[in-house]
Amino acid sequence: MNAYANIRVVIIEDDPLIRNSYNLLINGTDGYFVSSTYGSAEEAIKSIANDFPDVILLDVDLPGINGIEAIPLFRKIVPRAYILIFTIYDTENLVFKALSNGAAGYLTKNTPTEIIISSIKDVMEGGAPLSSNIARMVIRSFQKNTDSPLSKREAQVLELIAIGKSRSHIAGELFIDLATVKTHIKNIYTKLEVHSKEEALRAAREKKLI
Repeated sequence: MNAYANIRVVIIEDDPLIRNSYNLLINGTDGYFVSSTYGSAEEAIKSIANDFPDVILLDVDLPGINGIEAIPLFRKIVPRAYILIFTIYDTENLVFKALSNGAAGYLTKNTPTEIIISSIKDVMEGGAPLSSNIARMVIRSFQKNTDSPLSKREAQVLELIAIGKSRSHIAGELFIDLATVKTHIKNIYTKLEVHSKEEALRAAREKKLI
C-alpha cells in the first residue's frame, strides 16, 4: 500500500447511477477513498496518473475503448495499481482475456457489496478475488476434455449457446461479426456430426467439451 492512509480507488463505469452508488459505498467505508470516477476509459487515460490509484474498479462494457482493451493501457500509466474488473459479463472468453491482460481480479455486478469492499482489500494484499461463478468457471476450464475437436473460439461460441445467448448476443460478447458466428456454428455442427443446436449441446456435454 502507498503512503496514503486509505486505499485509493478509481471507478471507471459508464452508467452514472452505478458509478455514483459505488462511489458513495466506497467513500462511506472506513479505510477507503475514491480519488476519481470516470465514464469512459478515454476520460480516465487523460487524468488517472494524477489520481495515484491503488485499485481501479473497471467495467468491461464501456463506450469507445472497452475495459478489456484498457487494462494494458492502465498498467502502463499506473503500473502499481491493481485492476479489478467489475461487470455483468461472465463469459469464459472475457474472463480469461481480462486475466491474461493483467487484471488482478474479476467480479460480476451481482456480487454483494460487502464482498466488493473486501475484494478491494484482498487485491491490495496480493489476492486474486473472483466472484463465485467466475471461480467455478476457472476450475471447470481445467476439467474439460483436452482432446476436443473444437477450437477455443468454437468452444466459446458453444458455451454461449448453452446459456441461451442469441447469435447477435454472441457476436457482441466475443467482439466478432454475425457472419463469423454463423461460420463457427456451422463448423461446430460439422465437427460434432450433428444438425441442430440441441444435438450439439448434448454431444458437447457427453464429451465434456463445455
